[in-house]
This record gives sequence, structure tokens and C-alpha cells, in this order.
Amino acid sequence: MVVSRESLDVPVGDRRMRTFVAAPRTPGPHPGVVFYTDIFQLTESSLRWAVRLAGYGFVVAVPEIYHRIEPPGTVLAFDDEGKVRGQADAEATPVADFDADIRAALDFLGTYEPVGGAPLGAAGHCTGGHLAFRAAMQPEVRATACWYATGLHDGKLGKDADAGSLARAGEITGELLMIFGSRDPHTPADGRETIKAGLEASGASFAWQLYDAAARLRTLTKASTERSTSSNVVCQLHTESRMQRRPCQAVPLG
Repeated sequence: MVVSRESLDVPVGDRRMRTFVAAPRTPGPHPGVVFYTDIFQLTESSLRWAVRLAGYGFVVAVPEIYHRIEPPGTVLAFDDEGKVRGQADAEATPVADFDADIRAALDFLGTYEPVGGAPLGAAGHCTGGHLAFRAAMQPEVRATACWYATGLHDGKLGKDADAGSLARAGEITGELLMIFGSRDPHTPADGRETIKAGLEASGASFAWQLYDAAARLRTLTKASTERSTSSNVVCQLHTESRMQRRPCQAVPLG
């Protein structure tokens, strides 16, 4: 599917949140997805994920998560300096600001013409996976996919000592897909058990996928290149959430 790409400024109070938007060129309405990145913001690899998802028929909005701190268009490098800077930006951002940004992104998609009132979903990886999890608490979000959601087991997100996200899992009314790596040091086995137990206790409807992998990049690459896995993620969004009423078709990713 041919998709468009543009950058827009989404209002958040008196600020503007730079947001990359990828959308099918075919007439809508198309379901909307707010997509959250890791601490490096809108890198080429994250934007490729967004464009790929748009190719399945979604309007995908990717906000800059540090727009209150970094100048518009800032992309952090995949090196030690970029990691330190990204983590510092995260630790300087209150959870309330992240939540306000989530609300603004969903409000934008809800009124964006190519979406045309179609259902909304969320997705994200690493820190963005935690943000997507919080987006899932919003009542209009019908399905959410989280890759390597960081800090769910111990509450670490932003400036707050404890974001309390897992304790609020009962607020999630849509479908949820959680993906982890078995040897990820940021979310070790006991952390994953805490998350899974919390989800089970909450009554949330979720699917759980665990890869035998240590590095996040390796697992994300594996997920993006395995056709069945990537198609399964899209099937979760399309069919389990009933965002579209036709059967899901597996799309080869090449």
C-alpha cells in the first residue's frame, strides 16, 4: 500500500508537539494508531516501523516524547551520549506531562480527517512501550501492542518515583499484546512475572509473546522480519479489537 509521510505540530496546551504521521493514500476512514518510540525519539528505524504499520491500512502518528525539553526535530544518536541524554530527558519529564501528550495525540487522531472517526489503537517499544500501555487506559483505545515495555514491573517512568501503571491495568478495556525478550536485563524474569500476574489479576484481555533473545534490537529486528509474527501483531489490532470487520490477511514483509 502506498503511504504518505508528513510532520505536523499537535497542540498540547500552549505548546506544539512535533509528530510524524504516516497514512495510506487511499480514501479513508482508516483506524488510527499512536506509536511511541524509545528514548532516542524519531529515529529512522522507528519511522520505518510506523511506515510499515501504515502500509497495513492505519494512520500512524509518532509524537516526539521530549518536545518540552528538546528542540523540534531532535533525534538522538544510538551511542552512549545519546543514551545518557535520552535517559536524562526521560527522568526530567513528569508522568502527568506524558499523559497530557498521550491525550493530545489521541485527540488529534480522533479528529484527523483520514481517520474519520475510525477506532484508535496504540503501540510502542521500550520507553514507548510503557507510554503505549498508559495510552491503552484511555477508553477509546481499542487495541495496544507493547514491545519491551520498560518500567512496568517497577513503576519507573519519567520523573515520578512510581508511575503506578501496572496497578491501573484494570482501566484497559481494549485488547493488549505484550512482547518481551527472555534475557532482557531491563525486564528480567521476575519483572515479567510481576507484569503478567498484574495483568491477570486486573482482568485485562491480553496476549503474551516471549522471544528467546537478550538484546532489544535483536528481538525487534526478529519481530520485524518474521512474517508470521508481524502479521500476528496486525491481526491483534484488526480482529481481536474489531477495528475492522473483515478477516485479517497476512501481509509478507519481504
